[in-house]
Amino acid sequence: MLTKEMTVGQVLRQYPQTVQVFLELGMHCLGCPSSTMESIEGAALTHGKNPDDLIEKLNKAITEV
Repeated sequence: MLTKEMTVGQVLRQYPQTVQVFLELGMHCLGCPSSTMESIEGAALTHGKNPDDLIEKLNKAITEV
């Protein structure tokens, strides 16, 4: 299960299926240098998104097969 404290880079490396979630929300974090150090919560707030909603969508993406 993903948490808000995890970095964007960590999530993208461990769970590449989450890329689509970020892109659908207009969060083009894939190539951003900040992604290696920025938390999911920080990235969500930077992009005007609710961190809890983002975590919910990301966790759903990693559990769907």
